[in-house]
Amino acid sequence: MITWIGFCAGEIWRYLDGHEGEAHLKELFTGIKEAPEQTIMMAVGWLGREGYVIIEGGLPNPLIKLNPKPPSKS
Repeated sequence: MITWIGFCAGEIWRYLDGHEGEAHLKELFTGIKEAPEQTIMMAVGWLGREGYVIIEGGLPNPLIKLNPKPPSKS
């Protein structure tokens, strides 16, 4: 499951990168067809916890934005 969530996180990052760096959660649900909504939400949480995205607003449709200053890879 962790591998699948990681794959989905990469898909989310690529989606956001191709859409001016941001999208609402419901847009991710329709734009990423390879993963169920629950997996997308887990992957968004993972990206947020790791500092790769910023989540603004609350459910049901928060705005997910790429972090302009993501954590450095050391």
